[in-house]
Amino acid sequence: MADALAELEQQRNTIFQEMLQLPDFRSGSITATSGRCGKPSCRCHQPHQPGHGPNFRLTRKVQGKTVTESFASPAALQKAQREIEAYHRFRELAQELLEINEKICQARPLQSELDLAKKKRRKSSSRKSPAK
Repeated sequence: MADALAELEQQRNTIFQEMLQLPDFRSGSITATSGRCGKPSCRCHQPHQPGHGPNFRLTRKVQGKTVTESFASPAALQKAQREIEAYHRFRELAQELLEINEKICQARPLQSELDLAKKKRRKSSSRKSPAK
């Protein structure tokens, strides 16, 4: 049982190490939007013409509110995609960590069992004999 517990603790440490190696990450999702603008004379309003786009946006929650961010360049979009991929890996690792910790909690002996084991081993008395 102690071997199984030690193995689980090693697995937990491995997950922590992998988390430490993650690059920058952030939550959210990237969506593509396209559509027509507000200028009636624009080409997007002509028949059989595609609308503007796709325009990519990052949407995420900040303090319970939805925040949308546009990208200034394709490089900024690629950077955000890498950060979101790293966030998904972080979430996977967090789930694995939770599952390992639950197994550790089940495998670890109760504190009272540890106390009983200590009580079974008698210690020599540390009391001094009374002076005569």
